[in-house]
Amino acid sequence: MLDWVLTAVGTVVFLVVAMFHVVFLYNWSWLFRRADCTKIDMIPGPKQVPFFGNIFLLKQPEGGLSKQFLRLYKEYAPTFRLWVLGFPEVFITDPEDIEVILSSPSHITKSLDYNLLRAWLGNGLLTSAGNKWHEHRKFLTPAFHFKILEEYVKVFNYNSQILVKKLEAQVGEPYVDITSYVTMCTLDIICETAMGIQIHAQNDGEAEYIKAVRRMTKVVVKRQFTPWLHKDYIYYSSPLGREEGRLLQILHGFTDQVIKERREEYKTTHKSDDNNKSRRRRRLAFLDLLIEMSEREGRLSDADIQEEVDTFMFEGHDTTSVAISWALHLLGSHPEIQDKVVKELQDIFGDSGREATYEDLQQMKYLEQVIKEALRLYPSVPAFSRYLEVDVKIKNYTLPAGTQTPILPFLIHRNPKVFPNPEEFNPDNFLPEKVLNRHPFAYLPFSAGPRNCIGQKFAMLEEKVVLSSVLRKLRLQSLDTREDIPLLLELILRPKDGLRIKISSR
Repeated sequence: MLDWVLTAVGTVVFLVVAMFHVVFLYNWSWLFRRADCTKIDMIPGPKQVPFFGNIFLLKQPEGGLSKQFLRLYKEYAPTFRLWVLGFPEVFITDPEDIEVILSSPSHITKSLDYNLLRAWLGNGLLTSAGNKWHEHRKFLTPAFHFKILEEYVKVFNYNSQILVKKLEAQVGEPYVDITSYVTMCTLDIICETAMGIQIHAQNDGEAEYIKAVRRMTKVVVKRQFTPWLHKDYIYYSSPLGREEGRLLQILHGFTDQVIKERREEYKTTHKSDDNNKSRRRRRLAFLDLLIEMSEREGRLSDADIQEEVDTFMFEGHDTTSVAISWALHLLGSHPEIQDKVVKELQDIFGDSGREATYEDLQQMKYLEQVIKEALRLYPSVPAFSRYLEVDVKIKNYTLPAGTQTPILPFLIHRNPKVFPNPEEFNPDNFLPEKVLNRHPFAYLPFSAGPRNCIGQKFAMLEEKVVLSSVLRKLRLQSLDTREDIPLLLELILRPKDGLRIKISSR
């Protein structure tokens, strides 16, 4: 009798939850657009459950989502669709179709998922659209001029040398989780280049602000994959939503304080010509450049500056951290390729222990191929998406307005027609003659078109400095095979349990 009662109660609870999803979360508008629904359903894809669509395919254990998308890609590529609670998602993987979307200034609006970041990042460069995005992109571009990037190389070198010393202390140990060491290094780099502050994460551990940044990314991902938390009125009354509120107080309070201090400093140092000369000699952080634009041109408020600094901290830290970690892991798994990189570095530096210059980094051609190939297999941002505001014609289908078009470099980079033996780690994929004949939208680690990553040159220089610094002093041996490493397909493509590498002196 008790079992029957419990079963009945369980059934009722399930039906209540199901009705809650249908009534409050379902996108009913598409029910009245039968012609558009027909266009979507012409695209191949897995069978749907009424109302819920294909949402249950996305409910995977940790490490399972990447495998699920690879299965869908192999079965339905180059184009497939999913319905998620009444929202159509059309995944496109053909380079020509991708070019139609990404190259057009008409399709720069990010998908609805990006709204989950707005409480943190506001309408910064990642999340904004329309005139604000165009205006901010235009006046932020000079902040990544090569002359400014050249100054940042000094920061890259300084913090890379600390990383090398930390790893040297682990010589003789069974292994290190390389991700934890690299993360601390890139945290130090991004705080100094973005905000002009030194947090000494590699020596003193994580500051409260950095802990909040890392936890906030976890909160956003959890909300993203919990559809009933997408509604603000539900989310902010939940424990996760209340935790986000506490994190935002730390994140915004910290950047707000730094901005106020930097603005006061700017006003003080511009009272005399001597101070102006001193300021020009001093290396400027990204924040300093934004304040300078604000004071000279009056177009940026403190809120605007905070949005862009928070965005740069978010986009410029974890992405480079995992890119460097994956490159070190792959080099540790392929000693013959590691030796080729070291030979190139010896040709550049000889036996000297000097730091890398901007000119040295331009000579690291083979290391650049290695970085690009690592980003092919493990793109730091495994997916991004657009919301179509008008109908779009691609090669075989018409995508109606309102469609979301996820673009997954994690899948696109595994196209055997573009990259033969796509699961093989082969830096020769990026020999100049091979790149020359490749479709420009077949390789997208930094997106492409007008909304490509504004910081991609910054990232490449940082990765070259860190990797070359480590490889000049240390030999790496990876202890895990790629097949044994579960992948977390989240905002960032990261290994579930870190990357074990044995360190020895070179």
